Amino acid sequence: MAVTLKNVAELAGVSRSAVSRTYTEGASVSVKTREKVMRAALTLGYSPNALASSLTTGRTKMIGLVSNNFHNPIFLEVFDLFTRGLQERGLRPLLVNLTDETEPEASVRMLRQYSVDGVIVASSTLKPGFARAFRDAGVPVVHSFGRHLENPTVDVLGIDNIAAGRMAAHTLIERGYNEVAFLGGPQYATSTLDRETGFVREIAAHKGISCTTSFASAYSFEAGREEMLRLLASKPAQAYFCGDDVLSIGALSALQTAGLRVPEDVGLIGLNNMEMAGWANINLTTISNPLVDIISASIERVAALIQDQSIPPQTHRFDCAVVERGTLRPAPRP
Repeated sequence: MAVTLKNVAELAGVSRSAVSRTYTEGASVSVKTREKVMRAALTLGYSPNALASSLTTGRTKMIGLVSNNFHNPIFLEVFDLFTRGLQERGLRPLLVNLTDETEPEASVRMLRQYSVDGVIVASSTLKPGFARAFRDAGVPVVHSFGRHLENPTVDVLGIDNIAAGRMAAHTLIERGYNEVAFLGGPQYATSTLDRETGFVREIAAHKGISCTTSFASAYSFEAGREEMLRLLASKPAQAYFCGDDVLSIGALSALQTAGLRVPEDVGLIGLNNMEMAGWANINLTTISNPLVDIISASIERVAALIQDQSIPPQTHRFDCAVVERGTLRPAPRP
C-alpha cells in the first residue's frame, strides 16, 4: 500500500499538518520538526502527492511549453534544454504541439484546464498574438525566439533576426561573393521576414552585388532540399544564406545530388548552430543562436512572472556570431 502523510506523521511523532507544512514551499516549520519529518519520510519511502499539494498551495508547478515545428531537429535540443531546466527548478513541463494551428484559443483553453502556473511559447514562427492570448487570459507567459518589438506586450527573448540577416550578408560580401541569395523558411514566419529584411538591406548597401530571394514551404530538410532543386533548374547563385540550419542541410543535399561542390561551386551559410551542423559530413558554416542562454533566461523570467505578474514586459536580445566551418570560402587574412 502507498505510504501516506499520516504514516509519516505517526513515525515522526508530529501532526499531519506539520508534515504538510514541511512539504509546502514557504510554510513555517521548525528545523527540528523538518528533520524529524524528512527522516521518517526517507525511512518509509514517502513522496508527497503533487496534485494534492497543488490543492493546498494553489500552484501546480506545471509550465506549458508551446511550440509548432516538430519537423526541425533543432527543437530536440530546445526541448531537452527546456525540460531539464524546468525540472531542475522543481517545475513540470507540459508539452503542447501547435503544428498546423493558426489560432491560440484552443491552446489557451487546454492549458487553463490543466491550471498551468505559466507558459513558455518556444517558436520563431508563431505570431506575437499567440503569446499575447495567454497574457490576456491571465497566465504568466514569455515568448522564446519571438519577434522583437519596440513596445512588447509580453517578454520576448531571442536574437535580433534582422541583425542576423545583416551578419550573413556581411559575411558573404567579405568572402568575395557578388551573386548571392536568401533561401528562407515559410514566407509567413516572422523570423523569415526579419532575416530576409536584414540580409537584403545589407546587400543593397553595397554596389556591384546582385541578390535574389526565395522561400521554402517549411523549416525542414525536405523543404530546403526541394527549394534548392527548384533553384538549380536555372543558374544558381554563388552563395546562399539559408535562414535555418536544417534548410541549409537540405540545400547541401540538393547541391550534392546535382554534382556541385560546396564551397568550391556554391557557398552556404546557415543559422542556429544546431548540433548536426557540426557533424563531419555536414560541416556547415553558420550563425550561432545561443540556445542555452535564451532558454535559461526564459525559465528565470517565467518563474519571476509567476511570483509577480506586474513586472513590465521587456525585449531581451542575445548576441549571435559566425561559426566558421567548411561551406564558405575562407575568410580573407588580415
